[in-house]
Amino acid sequence: MAERIFGDIPGIPEGSEFENRFFLSQYGVHRPLQAGISGSQAEGADSIVLSGGYEDDEDLGDIIIYTGHGGRSLESGLQVADQQLVKQNLALALNCQRGLPVRVVRGYNHKSSFSPTQGYRYDGLFRVDSYWREKGKSGFYVWRFRLIKIETITALSVVHDDQPEYGTSKRITSTIQRVLRNTKLATYVKELYEYQCQVCQTQVMTNSGLYAEAAHIQPLGRPHDGPDVIANILCLCPNHHVMFDFGGFGIADNLSLIGLEGMLFAKPNHRLARQYLQYHREHFLLNNW
Repeated sequence: MAERIFGDIPGIPEGSEFENRFFLSQYGVHRPLQAGISGSQAEGADSIVLSGGYEDDEDLGDIIIYTGHGGRSLESGLQVADQQLVKQNLALALNCQRGLPVRVVRGYNHKSSFSPTQGYRYDGLFRVDSYWREKGKSGFYVWRFRLIKIETITALSVVHDDQPEYGTSKRITSTIQRVLRNTKLATYVKELYEYQCQVCQTQVMTNSGLYAEAAHIQPLGRPHDGPDVIANILCLCPNHHVMFDFGGFGIADNLSLIGLEGMLFAKPNHRLARQYLQYHREHFLLNNW
């Protein structure tokens, strides 16, 4: 079996077009002839194809909300069962945790203004920003993956003149869309707990003082659209922040920990909203609680 390549395939630039899945496979851009995800749950995913097979996919161009694999009827193509975080779905989750890029191919039968009118097109590298589960349009649980385009820069050879000319550098205006977080709220929560983790109650000391991280229970930004309010913010150490974001544990409405022993440490003047805790359990934990 050919070695799995995470990144561009040499000689295949972004925008390359292919007549069908056979040629995608032959050139190594996307090896499987049918599966939408190429990868293994031990290594990660090296490529995906957007082919219109899943009704919950959202293609926003540089941001893709991709639906995982499984649960579809072979006869009707409809979602008839919950998806599991195994095999190809787990492969994409590994990309998120390990920072591995994934090649994205769009197919002609994918209903999107960004898709080609015929054949398949390699549309560059994306990173898996986050993943979660939710009930899809069919009523069954599906795994969703938020992919963000990786902007690549082509290196150019530099020619040095004997007498270089110096002038004013050009300014390029670009627009960046991002969620603005209220740092005052995050700082308030961390100071409220004296930078002590609400799970393990440890303080991380650095050479510049105590360190903690503000974690949003219901994530900010599309598609979660969680609010940037105190009732949606936790003070966590880096380890428990990562565990929480990736569903390593949850928090019950009574603040008992799910997946870990004990209770969440919460001060009387820091009331967490129940709907945010429920949202996290629903979308990030593997089991219903």
